This record gives sequence, structure tokens and C-alpha cells, in this order.
Amino acid sequence: MSLSRHLPGSRRAAAVASGLITPPASSSSSLSNPNPNANLNSHLSSSTPLTSTHTHSRNITSQSNRHQHLLDQLNPRPTCKMSTMPAQHGHSEACCNIPPVVSKGYGAKGSYEELGGFKSYVTGPKDATKGIISIFDIFGFYPQTLQGADILATSDHAQHYKVFMPDWFAGEPCPLELFPPDTEEKQKSLGAFFQKNPPPSVAAKVPGYVEAVSAKYPEIKSWAIMGFCWGGKVVSLVTSKPDTVFKAGVECHPAMVDPSDAENIKVPLALLASKDEPVEDVNKFEANLKGPKHVETFADQIHGWMAARSDLDDERVRSEYTRGYEIVLKFLSQHV
Repeated sequence: MSLSRHLPGSRRAAAVASGLITPPASSSSSLSNPNPNANLNSHLSSSTPLTSTHTHSRNITSQSNRHQHLLDQLNPRPTCKMSTMPAQHGHSEACCNIPPVVSKGYGAKGSYEELGGFKSYVTGPKDATKGIISIFDIFGFYPQTLQGADILATSDHAQHYKVFMPDWFAGEPCPLELFPPDTEEKQKSLGAFFQKNPPPSVAAKVPGYVEAVSAKYPEIKSWAIMGFCWGGKVVSLVTSKPDTVFKAGVECHPAMVDPSDAENIKVPLALLASKDEPVEDVNKFEANLKGPKHVETFADQIHGWMAARSDLDDERVRSEYTRGYEIVLKFLSQHV
């Protein structure tokens, strides 16, 4: 089954988000589980008005240019090529043993704790000395995303991780019913969601959250951060800080890919793109990365295939979902 039609609504939603973002100057419960592969084939008829002062002056110098920039990113790409540059490191062979992925009725292995003021899904063995902060996509605690966290926590035979997934939305994730955003009311609600939850505001909270987690789990000595879709932008913002606590970052089908973000990222970073991310932006982002990297495009997968919108009933999607997590584990084994 082709899922290529599913992206446009969510990509326009991401565009709304990027227009509403303000730079992180000095700022410091899950859904009822509707089908995450609901039909998203309708396109927005017009962009949500952009009202904030987005300050990436090198890329967007005026309101009209910003609109054009977003429209350019929304245009469907006819092809999606693989990474133009090789990974700058080697992977150990067979570092992980991922169990069979469950397509329906997944029973999460972790539990929920209150950490740093946020309800958090926590999974992983007690002897873990390395931690991963996982930034879910806008749909919150979905089974596909929780299963991914459990895979990271349990599948590396040599290295154990404790994974923490905080609920930045305080029990109010984006309702899937807003997709497709094909009415003025839906567009307004979606714009309000992104305005309430811009990536810079979350990125500013991440260091404090890590401090709170470290206080409860002092045995964890090193950290990685991983983000899906909207969360990929959070990873870019956090890892580009010179004082970042993270030894490595991972972005899976990231929204709002901005090559200028990569210029300040010095830690090892992996970016796994879908066929729906802008090819030119992914290539430029890769070229601008200064540290070790693994950038790869999964050319037949939709935006969201490693998180809430993954159709794990589809054998090919399930296979690439598994391969994506294998790559992440191999990358982390090298750098965390």
C-alpha cells in the first residue's frame, strides 16, 4: 500500500511550526490511540499566516521570503536520493539483536515516572550507565514510538541504555483528528498547537530535564538525544549549543531541516531522512556537519516511519523501521 499521500498535511503543519518559532534567546498522556495511519491525503489550501519574528536572517530576510521558503519546502520532490557523503566512522558488526517488531497490541516494557516536572516514559535495565533522551513527535506516546524506546533500551548486547521520553505537551499532544488540516478551523487549531509548543521552547527545557533525571539516576554518566519529526528540530537546537551535555544526537525523519543549524553541531550526529524531507536541505545539512556523522535517506519510507505514523502491518515498513533502529544503535555504540 502506498503511503506517499500521507505526508502533505503534516509537512504543512511543520511549516506552520517553523514560521511560528521564535529563537531560544534566554528562555530557560497519551492519546486515546486512533489509527496513526489515518488518511492524510488532503493538502492545505493556503499557509497559516506567519506572525512571529523568525531571525534566521541568512536564510529568510523578509516576510514574503519566508512564505516562499516554506512553499518551496512543501513542493513534492519527484525523487529522493541516498546520502551523497559516506558515514565518517565504522560500525561494529552485529552490535544489536532487535527482537521481532510487534505490529499490533504492543505491550510497553517501561513505566511512567514524574521527572523534572514531566510525566516520562522510562525504559531500560537498572545497570544502565548511559542514557538517551527521546523527543517524541507531535502525537505523543504512541505504541510505535514506545516500542522504539524499548528497542533502544534492550537490543544492544554489549551496551545498556536507559531511555527517558518526557511529555512536553502535558497530556495534550496534537490530536490526529486535525489531519488533514483541510478546514479553516483545523488550520487555526494546528497553528495554535505549534505556537504553544515551538521547538526552541522545548530545547530550552532539555538541560534542566537532564539535570533532574541525573539527580535520580546518578549512575548514568553519558547522554545521547534522539528526536522524531518535530523532535528532530529540538535535537538540532540542543546539540548546536557549545555547552551541550550530549555526546551524540539522532534525528529521525526530522521536520524543519535547516542546514544552518548543522554549522554549529560539533557532536556526532545521525540523520535518517524519509523520502519526504527536502533532498537539497538534507544534503546541505550533511555537508555542514563538522563532527562524525551518518546521514542516510530511506528512499521508500514516509515521514514518520520510525514513530507514530509507522504502518507496522506493512512488511516493508516494518523491515525499514527495524533497520532504522539498528543503525541508531550502531551509531550510539560508537559515540556514547
